Amino acid sequence: MKNSLKPGICATHTFTVPSSKTVPALYPEAPEFVAMPEIFATGFLVGFLEWACIRAINPHLDWPQEMTLGTHIDVSHEAATPPGREVTATVTLVEVDGKRLVFEVEAHDGIAVISHGRHQRHIIDRDKFLARLQASR
Repeated sequence: MKNSLKPGICATHTFTVPSSKTVPALYPEAPEFVAMPEIFATGFLVGFLEWACIRAINPHLDWPQEMTLGTHIDVSHEAATPPGREVTATVTLVEVDGKRLVFEVEAHDGIAVISHGRHQRHIIDRDKFLARLQASR
């Protein structure tokens, strides 16, 4: 982790929602999901917010040896976004507590705020993490 990893880091990330990121595509094995409207799925929204946080801090890590994993998410999903619409996430690192990072996150689809909340990530050493994972099998 570099000395530049400090609260106050902000970033925005934009993505155009494809049909493959809508509710029916979340679990195509589940008829309950397949029957739902084709709108940006909450599961994919969470991944999009994580992606924005990763992009914000990677320049401040020894990436790719150091990386982060999501450990907690507490966000709303307030508005339906159809495929083809552009969504923008704005993230701010608000706390660095050792290897634990806390972000404030918000997403907008050009019409409305679709999400806001907080997200935590934890810094890992990729090789050590993979070794522990392999040992646990």
